[in-house]
Amino acid sequence: MNTLRHGALALFLATTAALCAGLFSGPAAAAASTAAELDRDARQALQTLYKNNPLALDISKKAKAVLVFPNIVKAGFVFGGAYGEGALLKGNTVAGYYNSVSASWGLQIGAQSFGYAVFLMNDKALEYLDKSEGWELGVGPTVVAVNEGVAKNLSTSTLKDDAYAFIFDQQGLMASLSIEGTKVTRIKR
Repeated sequence: MNTLRHGALALFLATTAALCAGLFSGPAAAAASTAAELDRDARQALQTLYKNNPLALDISKKAKAVLVFPNIVKAGFVFGGAYGEGALLKGNTVAGYYNSVSASWGLQIGAQSFGYAVFLMNDKALEYLDKSEGWELGVGPTVVAVNEGVAKNLSTSTLKDDAYAFIFDQQGLMASLSIEGTKVTRIKR
């Protein structure tokens, strides 16, 4: 029985290590194939978010633009990372493409995928995104992560921050989920 437990643990650790190795083998591993696919995935992800979260739909009506990352892949075993690509939507127009990259270390193990959308509420947030050499979320314009607690006290009449982020479509198992410390950088598609 003890050998079986060690074998299962070794298999789990090897699988997690392989996921991490795949994640760090380069951005192409998680990249969308074409701009058209990324456009489609971003729009579908937004529609799913709006369907499941009416507050996101309400906020979108006041936002200057929405930065949508339909699929972020995150994996870790002590050292971890996450990567995904997204599109900046101004109304129905795609205004650019971005990647989302983060790295972490500490007590962590597992893998998951999720999407997130950042609603840019004012010109300050849009200008920062355009002019910065990469926006580290948590630095620069104020970004509020909207969870159930925040959502209870938030309405379109109380919006005062530069940006609001919604995490959605979580799959997999990992101890924590955060977008703080994530760097968003413009890419060419």
